[in-house]
Amino acid sequence: MKLDTKAMRHLTAEDWRVLTAAEIGSKNHEVIPTPLIESIAKLRGGASRVHKSISALAKVGLIARLKEAKYDGYRLTYGGMDYLALHTYASRREVYSVGNRIGVGKESDILVVADESGTQRVLKIHRLGRISFRTVKANRDYLRKRQGGSWMYLSRLAAEKEFAFMKALKSEGFPVPEPLGQNRHTVLMQFVDAFPLRQISEVPDPAALYADLIAMILRLARHGLIHGDFNEFNILIKEEREEPEPSTESKQSDGIEGKKEGKLTVTPIIIDFPQMVSMDHQNAEMYFDRDVNCIKRFFERRFHFVSTQPGPFFKDAKKTVGKDGAQRLDAAVEASGFSKKALKDLEAAIREQQAERGEQAGSEDDHDTSSMDEDEDDEDDDENSDGNEDEGRKSRVDRPIIGMDALSISEKT
Repeated sequence: MKLDTKAMRHLTAEDWRVLTAAEIGSKNHEVIPTPLIESIAKLRGGASRVHKSISALAKVGLIARLKEAKYDGYRLTYGGMDYLALHTYASRREVYSVGNRIGVGKESDILVVADESGTQRVLKIHRLGRISFRTVKANRDYLRKRQGGSWMYLSRLAAEKEFAFMKALKSEGFPVPEPLGQNRHTVLMQFVDAFPLRQISEVPDPAALYADLIAMILRLARHGLIHGDFNEFNILIKEEREEPEPSTESKQSDGIEGKKEGKLTVTPIIIDFPQMVSMDHQNAEMYFDRDVNCIKRFFERRFHFVSTQPGPFFKDAKKTVGKDGAQRLDAAVEASGFSKKALKDLEAAIREQQAERGEQAGSEDDHDTSSMDEDEDDEDDDENSDGNEDEGRKSRVDRPIIGMDALSISEKT
C-alpha cells in the first residue's frame, strides 16, 4: 500500500486516542470488538464520541470493518499502524514531513522524510505478508517459541531486529546507514546519497569493488554474522570524486583555466538486515555460499569480471569467528541460529583469554610484586585484564535530494 499522510492533519486528539485503543485491542483480537475499543479509549463523551472517531478513522482506511465478522468490530490496518508510528516520530520531533517513496520491495516501503530543520532521512516501513512473500513465517524465526502471530506483529519484530543489527554494526564501524530511531514496524535512519548496485552500469575498478564486497562478507563472518541477502539490491554504491587540480595546459574559451577531473572512488554501503543469521546457524554454510555466489554472478554478468581466486569458503571463514578481538555480534543481538551452548562456549573462551593475559602480565611484573603471594598476583592480574576496546567510525552524508515534494504531518486542526 502507498502511504498517504493527508488525513493526519485533520485527526483530533480523540481520534488518536481511539486509534491507539484499536492498536491495544489488536494484541489479542484480530477483529477488535467495538465495546472493547470504547472501554480502552475512555472518552468523556462516551460511546457516541467513540463511534464518531471510529467513523472518521474508517473513512480514511486506518481501521476497517470485516463483513464476515460474527460481532461488531474493526481491525487495525497497516495504514493505521503507519499513522501511529509517524505520530510518535512527530511528537519526538524526529519527523516533520514525508516526501516521495524511493523504494518498494517484497516486504517493505522506503520513503524520504525530513525533520523540522529540513535534514532528510529515510523511513523504512516493514510490510510482511505481501503475496510475493508468504513464506516468511517458515523461513525466519521472528516468532521464536510463539505458535502464531499476525503479519503486523511480525513486521514489528522485523523492524526491531533490523534496528538492533544496524546499531551493532554501526558501533563496529561497518558501512551502514546510521540508525536514528525505531517505532512499531518502522525504522528511521540516515539518508545516504548513493545508488543501488543494480543501477550501476560501470565502475572504475571492478576488481577492487569485488574485493571490497568479499572482504565485507568475511568481516561480517569474523563478527559471527551472515547477511543472508547480500546482493545488488541491498548494496548501495556511494560515489565520491577527489578535488581536481587546476591545469594550465588547457583553457576554456572564456579564459578560465581548465581543470582535470579528479579520481572517482566508490564505497559500498550495505542495507537490509532483518534476515541476518549467526555463523552457528544450522544452514549457515548455505547462506554464506549464497551471499558469495550472488556477488560472483552479478560481477560476471554486469561487469564481465571473474575472480581468479577461488572461494571464499565457509569452513575457512568459520575459523575466523571472534578472532583478532572481533566482538561476536550474533551474540550481542541474539541473531538467528546463535544457541545458548555457543554463548557458553564464547564466555568460556573469553575467560580463558583473560586468564592468559593475566598470567602474562603477572610474569612481567614479578620483580615489582616479589613480596606478594602468588594467589594475590593472579587475582590482581585478573581484575586488571580488560577486554578489547570497540572502535567505531561514523559516516554521514548531508547532500539533500533536490525537488523533494514534502508534505507536513505536524499541522493539526
